[in-house]
Amino acid sequence: MEKRLEESGAQQDANWQRHRIVPAGKQIATRNLVSEDVFVLCGGWGFRFFQLADGRRQILNFLLPGDLFSVVSVFEQRFHFSVKALTEIHVSAMQRAEVQARLLANPKILMALAASCFAEGDAADKSLTALGQYSAEERIAYLLLHLMRRIAARSVIREQRYPFPLRQQHIADAVGLTPVHVSRVLSLFRERGIFVLSDGALQVGNLTELERIGSLN
Repeated sequence: MEKRLEESGAQQDANWQRHRIVPAGKQIATRNLVSEDVFVLCGGWGFRFFQLADGRRQILNFLLPGDLFSVVSVFEQRFHFSVKALTEIHVSAMQRAEVQARLLANPKILMALAASCFAEGDAADKSLTALGQYSAEERIAYLLLHLMRRIAARSVIREQRYPFPLRQQHIADAVGLTPVHVSRVLSLFRERGIFVLSDGALQVGNLTELERIGSLN
């Protein structure tokens, strides 16, 4: 069975690349389905996740502009995860055969992909360590620091204010806590002046303390 982005509303680019706007909350890839395409997020936020049989969800990673759904997807046809749009997103779907041909023809692009593969694996190892060994406060602080660094690499950040469209449920599903527990921890951080989450933005008041709590180093 093959899974592709719908052709309706998509733009064609040289017959091997398609673009589509996807509304917030829409699932755009399903675990164990097959696709001949490689997907990259061009705008907005999404997330990769596993959905358990009883409805529980583990968010594996948040996708920001420029991210492939997964580096492995350049070589693997079957999705090993699901993907949902967190905000409205712009997605590009590229034919895998064409992507692979271009990689073989350009060693620099191949090396860049290898570096991305390493970064993806390193981030997964660190996230697993945080989930397995950290307290609730430390897990949330680690997640925020991880996302802050990624956001800062893509955008100009002023006065320690970061775009942050996650809701408490997203944070809970990413760090293995309940939304109620996440709410208590966020309130504690706010009371201590470390950061505030409000109106889709993260305002950091004490970066040094946030790093002390959430850094793996």
